[in-house]
Amino acid sequence: MSIHPRLHAITERIRLRSAPLRGRYLAAIAAVPRDPARRHLSCGNLAHGFAASDAEAKARLRGSAVPNLGIVSAYNDMLSAHQPFEGYPALIRATALAAGATAQVAGGVPAMCDGITQGRAGMELSLFSRDVIAQATAI
Repeated sequence: MSIHPRLHAITERIRLRSAPLRGRYLAAIAAVPRDPARRHLSCGNLAHGFAASDAEAKARLRGSAVPNLGIVSAYNDMLSAHQPFEGYPALIRATALAAGATAQVAGGVPAMCDGITQGRAGMELSLFSRDVIAQATAI
């Protein structure tokens, strides 16, 4: 695929400018331990984390050698646009198990639908909800 010379020059300039920072980032990523940090949790925390898992996932989680994906969902029954999210946790869990990992729903975030609020008093609040969703996911 041919790239326009101007676009190539801009991309190359960005790549060169970013090289030192990207190098530090890649070094930091390479230095991260590959084992999950579950072994540092107390037995009580582990028990809560494993309790709702099926037998296969529990065995994998106890072994501490596999990744455990945290699922955060905005699914709810009130917003039709969010209805497709209902089946995602099961799909993600099955896909993770097939890949040798585990996955658990870690929490939910507030759900906002801009379509519902358009043209209504307070519609600008849906923009603030994005920050709340990002914070809830991070926490």
